[in-house]
Amino acid sequence: MQFKAIHFKQLTFRTFTVLFLACSIQGIAQNSADYAESISQYGLKEHLSYLASDELEGRETATKGQYMAAQYIADHFNNIGLQRIIPNGDRKSYFQWFEIAAKGKRQKLVVPGEEIPEGFEVKSTMNVVGLIEGGSKKNEYVVITAHYDHLGIDKNGVVYNGADDDGSGTAAVMEIAEAFAEAKKNGHGPARSILFMLVAGEEKGLLGSRHFTDDSPAVPLDSIVCNLNIDMIGRQDKNHETDEYIYIIGADKISQELHDINESVNSTYTNYLMDYTYNFERDPNRFYYRSDHYNFAKNGIPVIFYFTGVHEDYHKPEDDVEKIHFPKYSKIVKHIFLTAWEVSNLDHRLIINENK
Repeated sequence: MQFKAIHFKQLTFRTFTVLFLACSIQGIAQNSADYAESISQYGLKEHLSYLASDELEGRETATKGQYMAAQYIADHFNNIGLQRIIPNGDRKSYFQWFEIAAKGKRQKLVVPGEEIPEGFEVKSTMNVVGLIEGGSKKNEYVVITAHYDHLGIDKNGVVYNGADDDGSGTAAVMEIAEAFAEAKKNGHGPARSILFMLVAGEEKGLLGSRHFTDDSPAVPLDSIVCNLNIDMIGRQDKNHETDEYIYIIGADKISQELHDINESVNSTYTNYLMDYTYNFERDPNRFYYRSDHYNFAKNGIPVIFYFTGVHEDYHKPEDDVEKIHFPKYSKIVKHIFLTAWEVSNLDHRLIINENK
């Protein structure tokens, strides 16, 4: 009951703003819906079937399976023409390497100047980063993220495939990147640059995104307009009678304008329930602090965390491709693409809330 009352209040106070933005979106985004339609259930399923296969052994950070996933993502980035921007000797790479200290299943980020804990082994892993350069505002960036690592194999040899967590987000970023690449190829590229980043080490404490924001930003942090983060968007939880919903977390915390744009895209195209249950500061789950967007938000960068909730297979071996709701999943991916399109082509930087 509390959620419904608060949600209604938000709509009451913001109806005119959202309606105005919806009209604006219909007027300026003549091409966006066509490119959104290129995001298909087939493409998502093809990527996800490989990423969540036994061959990748659960994609645990700094393992063979995670490296195989990274190469698969990099090959896709190369095939669709994304730019490499990470320095690698006299060349550029898609791989942003960083070190972790590992002991069994425990891992921590190796920070320059800090001692390695006794009994820990230093290993290397990587984020996978590709760029579509923008036009008139190419020195400003929209960053779209998901984590491609998962939990690996348990002591009994059981593979945790992580189809929803977060194969769903990883395949989503790959498909969104392809749609933007096609738009640019056809002369409809974004005004702002878009950085697509699949991060490692999320399951171990948001390690890859923390390396990017705290240790080695591939672009200046103050040039990042927003981060759209995707983590678990392929299933339905027990709190909803249908799967036509998205949990939206963090959208209004730094930029109310980002929240309003996301709402307007929904009212114009998607018409899903935007559920803000987990956005409340007092929510005990504290999901705002538990995925990679938080490392951007703590630096004052507006974020949206897209999520469809915890289900019975969360962090269990049964999180498999066969249980993904592909019609719902593909529609959410299109929604995120359309939101990124609007932000990347906005004629001004997102307005930051006062006292943020």
